[in-house]
Amino acid sequence: MKLKYIILSLCFSLVGHYASAQNKSPEIDVPGLRAVGSPANPKVPMNWNRYHDNKQIEQFCKDLQKAYPDLVKYESIGKSFEGRDIYVLTISALKEGIKDRKPGLWIDGNIHANELQGSEIAMYTAWYLAENYHQVPFIKELLRDKVFYIAPTINPDSRDYFIYEPNTMHSSRTGRRPFDNDGDGLVAEDLYDDLDGDGHIVMMRRKSKTGRYKVDPDNPNRMVLAKAGEVGEYEMLGFEGIDNDGDGMVNEDITGTYDPNRDWGWNWQPNYVQNGALYYPGTLPETMAVKNFFFKHTNIAGAQSYHNYGGMILRGPGAAEDERFYSRKDVQVYDALGKTGEKMLPGYNYIVIHKDLYTVFGGEIDFFALGRGIYTFSNELMTTFKLFNNKDEVSNRQNSEYYEFDKLLLFGDAYVPWKEFDHPQFGKIEIGGAKKNYTRNHPGFLLLEDAHRNAAFTIYHGYHTPKLEFNDIEVKSLGNNLYEVKASVWNSRIIPTHSDHDVRNKINRPNYISISGVEVIAGMRIINNDFNVTEDQKFKPERIEVPAIDGMSEVKVKWIVKGNPNKAKITVDSEKGGVIEKEVKS
Repeated sequence: MKLKYIILSLCFSLVGHYASAQNKSPEIDVPGLRAVGSPANPKVPMNWNRYHDNKQIEQFCKDLQKAYPDLVKYESIGKSFEGRDIYVLTISALKEGIKDRKPGLWIDGNIHANELQGSEIAMYTAWYLAENYHQVPFIKELLRDKVFYIAPTINPDSRDYFIYEPNTMHSSRTGRRPFDNDGDGLVAEDLYDDLDGDGHIVMMRRKSKTGRYKVDPDNPNRMVLAKAGEVGEYEMLGFEGIDNDGDGMVNEDITGTYDPNRDWGWNWQPNYVQNGALYYPGTLPETMAVKNFFFKHTNIAGAQSYHNYGGMILRGPGAAEDERFYSRKDVQVYDALGKTGEKMLPGYNYIVIHKDLYTVFGGEIDFFALGRGIYTFSNELMTTFKLFNNKDEVSNRQNSEYYEFDKLLLFGDAYVPWKEFDHPQFGKIEIGGAKKNYTRNHPGFLLLEDAHRNAAFTIYHGYHTPKLEFNDIEVKSLGNNLYEVKASVWNSRIIPTHSDHDVRNKINRPNYISISGVEVIAGMRIINNDFNVTEDQKFKPERIEVPAIDGMSEVKVKWIVKGNPNKAKITVDSEKGGVIEKEVKS
């Protein structure tokens, strides 16, 4: 009987192998059934439930380029303060068209050290695009038309510092370069001290008859305020640390750091106005490396930066006085993208930074959007909603949901249990609390889902960068060997070739619609085709300047030429919309 089953199993295996050889469908290229929306058999196996360090990020870039040399190119765009490379992955069909003339989308993550998951989601996006190019027709068409520039981390020094050094979930936003925040002439002498050497900076508590806190009876890891009339058990002493300089303060130098998201050149303010700013816009080499990349890549039409925490799809401006720069036309584009993003990202809300959050001066998002005229979002990753899909518990890291989630789904893995410690200044205390990679950063099994949803949002954003095509080209004889040539150019996506802010401030050059191969007498934009309202091109009539080609809209131009224009060539050259050409047939 056992031999019979073995023979039958071999027969079924051979039949299955033959069927697979005959049918090249990717659905059955590997054993089992591919889950829709996922690469069936990735060339670069990745584990998306962990946080990778800089060496692993570099290896991922190398592996993806090696596996897909026609789709992936990686490069260092500069060095960090401590000399680490800042890597950018270019993802596109590299042999089809000129990559840096295709409409581009920039993605970055991890500008703040403790916001680890932005790097994972950026890498997931690159991985998903490359692995699905030959499997999903939509992705193949997308990468033929567009280019993605993906920087997993633009703060590599701080990333490794957070991963390998003792920190809390809130530290360090920056990295290894704190300032003398308390003015005692010493730098970093009172940072966190990992009292028990476990790599996590947790809380300190001490029993006290006058304490205001007690242990939550439903969860021994949680401390809660005693209610009115109740007697507390503990006083809270803050995060783990020792008064190393004898000034009576613990951990005071931890706040004496800069914020790389206050270092950008739009509405920059000094530190006494905007805490975290350095000496001038672009003090940091990391900031300058990204800026220089943007100056060299004027094809970037959209941008996405990843932060944490709160489940938000943010758009600018960061400060109320900059609201005047957001015209109704530009807001309509943002709304079309952002409100769709809310559907794609359950628990996330599309909001404006200064209206719904707080004021930010010198932020990256404002530099991209207002300094370069690029439609830019900043997603604040992870939200309490994701724990139990409870709409009533959103964005509050201090509520009981995190403790209950840890108890029911993580089985106590997210907290360091309270234990006694003899502190040199405080005496007998207890230390315990949330690990540094909990609350702000996703638990592993939630990271993959959010990575895909956020990647899909940026793919949607990239898809809606401009796509130009010719609607029609008309030729009409005017007599005396003169001809009229009309061309209609259509943008079939939501994002225009130039934001309204770009046009009004002349940040980038206009679009050029040119005709060659024929003598041009006059060239003009058609303002109203029905009533023959036109606007002459005063200089170089063969090259008509068009300030913008709006989303889901067309522009019309015409030339008066001498001689039959048959086989003349019309070219549309747009920095953010790409280059298209078509031959005239008369």
